[in-house]
Amino acid sequence: MKTRALRPQAAIIPALITLLAALTGLLLVPATGSAATNLVTNGTFETGDLSGWTCAAGAATTSARTGSYALQGSPTSSDNARCSQSIPVKSSTTYTLSAWVKGSNVYLGFEGGTSTWSTSTTWNQLTTTFTTGASTTRVTIYLHGWYGLPPYQADDVVLDGPGGTPDPTTPPTTPPTTPPTTPPPSDGTLPKHVLTGYWQNFNNGATVQRISDVHAAYDLIAVAFADAVPSQPGAITFNLDSAGLGGYTVAQFKADIAAKQAAGKRVILSVGGQNGTISVGSAEAATNFANSALTVLREYGFDGIDIDLENGVNAQYMGQALRSLRNSFGSGLIIAMAPQTIDMQSTSFEYFKLALAIKDILTVVNVQYYNSGSMNGCDGQVYSQGTVDFITAQACIMLQNGLRPDQVGLGLPASSRAAGSGYVSPQIVNNALDCLTRGTNCGNFKPSTTWPSLRGAMTWSTNWDALNGNAFANQVGAHVHALP
Repeated sequence: MKTRALRPQAAIIPALITLLAALTGLLLVPATGSAATNLVTNGTFETGDLSGWTCAAGAATTSARTGSYALQGSPTSSDNARCSQSIPVKSSTTYTLSAWVKGSNVYLGFEGGTSTWSTSTTWNQLTTTFTTGASTTRVTIYLHGWYGLPPYQADDVVLDGPGGTPDPTTPPTTPPTTPPTTPPPSDGTLPKHVLTGYWQNFNNGATVQRISDVHAAYDLIAVAFADAVPSQPGAITFNLDSAGLGGYTVAQFKADIAAKQAAGKRVILSVGGQNGTISVGSAEAATNFANSALTVLREYGFDGIDIDLENGVNAQYMGQALRSLRNSFGSGLIIAMAPQTIDMQSTSFEYFKLALAIKDILTVVNVQYYNSGSMNGCDGQVYSQGTVDFITAQACIMLQNGLRPDQVGLGLPASSRAAGSGYVSPQIVNNALDCLTRGTNCGNFKPSTTWPSLRGAMTWSTNWDALNGNAFANQVGAHVHALP
C-alpha cells in the first residue's frame, strides 16, 4: 500500500520538521510506504532458524526472497512439510494473512478457516482473510507443500490485524510434535484399491442392467448420468429411464442401491458425460448445484458424486459447489472425477486445478485413457493411446504433480465397442497397474519410482463389460484387489 505525500510550500518544510522534532523528541525518517501490522513471530526467518514455528520437515534456507533467510519445507511421500504458528487474536475480527512462496503446490491458510495455494517456480504472494469467531482468542496459521513433491520456499509471512492478549496458561508457541497431515477423506469406507464401473441409465446396444445385475467385483458404481434443470443454472436432477431399462421402477432402483451398499459396495451419481449440458460457472450456479445434488443424493441413497463434464469445468465454482455439498452431506461423501486425458496434461488446466483445489476431500480421479490420440507423457515423450506406455506415462503426470496415489485411477473401455478408440485388453490394464505399483510389466517407459497405494481402475461401462463376458470385472477386478 502506498501513501499519498502532502506538498506544503517548500519554505516551511524545514521549520515544520524542526518544530515536530522538538515537541515530540521523535526521530523523523522519510516515509517510503506503510507497512502492515505483523503478528507473526519470525515471519521473515531472519533469525536463521525456525524459532516461533512448529515444523516437522522444515529448515531455514539462504534461498530467500528478501534478507538472508527463508523457510524451506521438504515434503515426503507421507508428509506435506507443514509449518504452523499459534497466534493470539481478538474475537469477531477480520485478519489478513499473506506470504511470499515458491514451489509446487504451496498452501497458506488458517487452521479451520480459509486457505489458498499456488504453483510457481518464481516468488509469488499468497493472501487470504479470515474472521475469528465470537469466542476465538488464538488462531493457527500454516504453510505446507504436498506429498512427494519437491521442497517449497516461503518468506515474509504477515498476519495483519489487532493483536490479542496471550493466555498466560498457554505457551506462545506449541513445542515441536509431528504436526498433523491432511488425512485422506473417509470416502464412504471404500477399500484401499477400488474397481469402478459406470452403469448406464439408458440402452445404447450394451447389455441392459439393473443395479443388482452389476458384477460383484465393482466396488464403486457410478450411475450415468444426472440431468440438468434448465430453469436453474447449475442445478441437477435424476430421471430413471424406466422404459428404456425394461420397466425398472424407481422403488426397485432404490432397493438395489441399498442392497449393493449392504454388500459393501458404494453407488454414486455421475454428472455430465459426452452429451451433458450442466455448467457451474458462477456463485449462483455453485449454490444451485450443491443444493440440488444434496436433494438427489438423499432421495436415492447415493454415496457421492462423480464429475464427468466433458465440455469443461470451472475450477473455482465447481470447487465451491463440491465443498458446499460435502459440508452438508458429511465427511463420508465420495467425490470422484473422470476427466478426459487432455484435461490432466497440465496443472494449469481447469480440471487439474479443480482436483488440486479439493484434494483434501477428493476420493479418486479416474482419467479416461481413451478417445485421446497421442499425448505427451510425464517424461516429455509422445505416446500413442492403446499401449501400456500411454497409460503409465499419463498417470505419472498426476502422480508427480500433486495428487496422492490413492487418488489416481486408470480409466479404460470395457470392450472395443465401448469407445471410439483406445481399447486395450485387460492384460494391458493389469500391466499398467503393475508398472505403477510394483515397477514390473512396464513397456518402454518405466517410472523412476512406484506408487503402491494407487487407487485402482475404472471402466466404461458395466453394461459393455457384461456384453463382453465381464472380462474387465473378472480379470482387472481380481488384479486391482490383489495390489499391494
